[in-house]
Amino acid sequence: MHYSADIHKLPRHYLPADFEVTTWNVLEPYFKELLERPINSTSDMEQWLQDMSELEAVISEDACWRQIKMTCDTENKSLEEAFVFFVTEIQPRIQPYADLLNRKLVDNPFTKELDQKEYFTYLRGVKKSIDLFREENIPIQSELGVLQQQFGVISGKMTVSVNGQEYTLQQAAKFLENPDRNLREQVYHAIQTRRLEDKDPLNELFSTLVQKRDKLAKNAGFSNYRDYKFKELGRFDYTKEDCFQFHEAVKLHVLPLVNAINKKKKEKLGLDSLRPWDTEAEPAGITPLSPFKSGKELLDKSVAVFEKLRPFFADCLRKMEELKHFDLESRKGKAPGGYNCPLAESGAPFIFMNAAGQMHDVTTMVHEGGHAIHSFLAHPLRLSAFKEYPMEIAEVASMSMELFSMDAWDVFFDNKEDLLRAKEHQLERVITIFPWIATIDKFQHWVYENPNHTLEERAEKWLEILKEFSSDEIDFSGLENYRIYGWQRQLHLFEVPLYYIEYGIAQLGAIGLWMQFRENKEAALDNYMKALSLGGTRTLPELYQAAGLVFNFSPDHIQKLMQFVKKELQELR
Repeated sequence: MHYSADIHKLPRHYLPADFEVTTWNVLEPYFKELLERPINSTSDMEQWLQDMSELEAVISEDACWRQIKMTCDTENKSLEEAFVFFVTEIQPRIQPYADLLNRKLVDNPFTKELDQKEYFTYLRGVKKSIDLFREENIPIQSELGVLQQQFGVISGKMTVSVNGQEYTLQQAAKFLENPDRNLREQVYHAIQTRRLEDKDPLNELFSTLVQKRDKLAKNAGFSNYRDYKFKELGRFDYTKEDCFQFHEAVKLHVLPLVNAINKKKKEKLGLDSLRPWDTEAEPAGITPLSPFKSGKELLDKSVAVFEKLRPFFADCLRKMEELKHFDLESRKGKAPGGYNCPLAESGAPFIFMNAAGQMHDVTTMVHEGGHAIHSFLAHPLRLSAFKEYPMEIAEVASMSMELFSMDAWDVFFDNKEDLLRAKEHQLERVITIFPWIATIDKFQHWVYENPNHTLEERAEKWLEILKEFSSDEIDFSGLENYRIYGWQRQLHLFEVPLYYIEYGIAQLGAIGLWMQFRENKEAALDNYMKALSLGGTRTLPELYQAAGLVFNFSPDHIQKLMQFVKKELQELR
């Protein structure tokens, strides 16, 4: 099959070419027309879906640009106001129409004439939306949309001073790789102390979010927000019990490997006691990995890495660069984190991140690059709704790219020894990320099962879960005051609730694809592209199957994959 990155903005047939989302008054006539339009044949139905898809794409892209611009500059009030206007004045008015349009689709006799294989997951999602829709939840969802962005505003202001110079927390983290242990400790305390300054507003923000989310769930007839969110996220293929089983499997089969990694680190650094500020460090005489110096260099080298895998992957990044769809470097006033934002109408997504010259940034770049490839591959699908793929496959797209790209990382490192260290860093991270995923996920289950908890109970429960998944080889003594607020640095808790287990499920899928890649590179990349080009038109198990994977996160399966990573890691050494 031929894939092209020469993506073009979708031509408009329903809306005027120069139409812009400015006010609700300019949008409403299109919703009314779609609602009132008669559908008397299968071709009427297909045209109606096409027009609705076009409207959805235009609105979605407008909303995305508002969010992108605001996260790139959290100190610009007008950008924040434009985003808030959409969330409070436009989105709430769309929701009742969206529900009526969903009902019109489900009730129409010609819906049964559509290709049931192609439309199955879409129609299943529509029925789920109808089940969840409650008029009284619209204002709450609007408030949540605004409140969730406050995390970025609070975090975007956080800076620390190191050697008399101001750094964002992302930039300061680079010092934690420094061979000077005293400097590392000093910076670690500076970062943690700075976080503590905002512990109260972040606690307050989170409490407000939890209460509003709980109300949303109760209004929709659920006993708690976790159960509501499982349905909203379309988790049709696994249950909360599967998540609990995942937590146990991490303790059983992953934590021992994490302990072994940390034990080796302690020996390598020649320390009696490994402290949290030592985990990213190298022994004296070994300089930290420095894969690039600027955002431009990071991008150019990433293009070269993708070129070695498949020219199509590199072409996707080049197309994004041509469209100026990158904001890569960390700076004050920029929201934390990194993301790939699909743009439904343009097709070429936008990558946002906070690069500071570290190895971690390379991983983030190829990770978000994997998401970008997914956006390109799904763009040719006929309806906007077909491109809304489950997160558990979206993260396979990104995490597999981290592993596939490793063999081409010589682009970043002239020195063979540095390349080995970079690969070792990556494979260790593949293992060490699991306990954190389990910690965040287990904490969220508890939070939403117990929405009326006190701040003391929250701190106590967090610490209990954190200790459950912490490595015995790291000495955290005297750091409890920092540790009890450790959850506050996790953006997902604030902005995308109950979204985190996906990373664990997807990491297993990515390891599975990497096993294929080790056996037959081209076949693995074919499977990868085949699965991603299906977008959301198949169920999760079917998408995994298309990639040559099994959708399975049982303890036995996790153990088998972990042993493979362990073996690969040993072979590097």
